Amino acid sequence: MPELPEVETTLRGIESKLIGRTLARVDIRQPKLRWLITPELSSEMVGDEITHLSRRGKYIGIHTAKGTLIVHLGMSGSLYFVPAETPPMFHDHVDFCFADDDVWLRYTDPRRFGAILWTTADWNEHELIKHLGPEPLSDLFNVDMLFARAKGRKVPIKTFIMDSKVVVGVGNIYANEALFKAGIRPDRLAGKISKARLARLVECIKVVLAAAIKQGGTTLKDFVGGDGKPGYFKQELAVYGRADKPCLVCSATLKEIRQAQRSTVFCANCQS
Repeated sequence: MPELPEVETTLRGIESKLIGRTLARVDIRQPKLRWLITPELSSEMVGDEITHLSRRGKYIGIHTAKGTLIVHLGMSGSLYFVPAETPPMFHDHVDFCFADDDVWLRYTDPRRFGAILWTTADWNEHELIKHLGPEPLSDLFNVDMLFARAKGRKVPIKTFIMDSKVVVGVGNIYANEALFKAGIRPDRLAGKISKARLARLVECIKVVLAAAIKQGGTTLKDFVGGDGKPGYFKQELAVYGRADKPCLVCSATLKEIRQAQRSTVFCANCQS
């Protein structure tokens, strides 16, 4: 958390208010995130106009003529607007302040596992981004691609689709939900699943992620979107966080296992 829908929701929430704005200063109160925010960030960005925003996986790119600000929300980060001069709280680590504007963009991160980086090169060639797999909502993510990559793989399908080199942005919440919707057990080996069932999984991943984006993502604890509001997809969750509760389809008790140190919830009756 936040996963792809939350990152996309954040981008959509801040994009219209950022494009065309000129940065007046950057207030860095806590530079020690996952990687240190370099002091040069302020001098590099100040005076630059923001031209556009983009997303790659869970990374947001805020682009100027000089370069790109790369933001990762980590496990608990949020980017949202506050009225100018709003006093920061303890976990409010960075403010981006704009010329002739009455709002600031604020970065909050209680766990400090996010990142704010600057590059003057093509951000798609950045070390954190260039090895990422296709976007799950793009045409590049399709059954032919997934079937080819799954061939011979002896890893559980849930672990497989959460690998960002296979496909980006399918985090724990949405992997649970997509596998349930596709009727596939999360512990089945990726290389043993038929192409027809993988086609269904691709479809379900797209449907689940699109629905989550429409609902503004999922707020379990800390996440708020660019408008400062929580995400509402939590009410749509069929299995995630529902261990030992009845399946919404067949009423069987949902089971919980641990995979790669993460909670996995599934229905042994509906998923095979």
